[in-house]
Amino acid sequence: MSETIESPNTPEKERKQSESSDVEYDPQFKPIISLPEVEVVTNEENEGELLKIRAKLYRFDSVSDPPEWKERGTGELKILRHTENNSVRIVMRRDKTLKVCANHFITPWMELKPSAGSDKAFVYKVLVDFADEKPKSECLAIKFGTVDNASLFKEKFEEAKRIVLTECDLYNGKGDKENEENNSSSEEEQSSNKDKVKSDECTADVTQKISELKVTGDKN
Repeated sequence: MSETIESPNTPEKERKQSESSDVEYDPQFKPIISLPEVEVVTNEENEGELLKIRAKLYRFDSVSDPPEWKERGTGELKILRHTENNSVRIVMRRDKTLKVCANHFITPWMELKPSAGSDKAFVYKVLVDFADEKPKSECLAIKFGTVDNASLFKEKFEEAKRIVLTECDLYNGKGDKENEENNSSSEEEQSSNKDKVKSDECTADVTQKISELKVTGDKN
């Protein structure tokens, strides 16, 4: 009866087995098609953040029977100030989908009222909200997780109203003054050009008449 005799493991053989077991296979997959990077435009490139905070938004549905508050979304709310014209708006996107659920400007006459029965929520009316396909007026309620967050939102909301009232050309009258000054300077420039044209025409006419003059010598 034959017996299989296994050769004893030598230190060298054990070392090679150990090295081979430690090697991990790391496959490299190269993409078949290389896609260029796409720049994502959010329309917030020319705006600075006055506030970024989480909130829950509701809208008052007056059409339903009976009228009721309906949740519009939960997500990140931003108060954004335009770097050039100093307009300020509120933009809010829903979690996960990032769909816009609030997009409206803050105006000097907007009034932030505390919600009945809660110190973490406010109610306010918007003349035009652009969150849906068609702009429309809305009555909105916004709720925060803590009283501190609600107070911070109110503080920044009032600050935005002051900025719009004093620095935005649409409300402080500077835009109208600039338009009047531009129109005045344009009229002065046009008047100056007309005077110059008349002067040139007069000079040309005089030059032509001088050239037509016949100079005769005096007779003794």
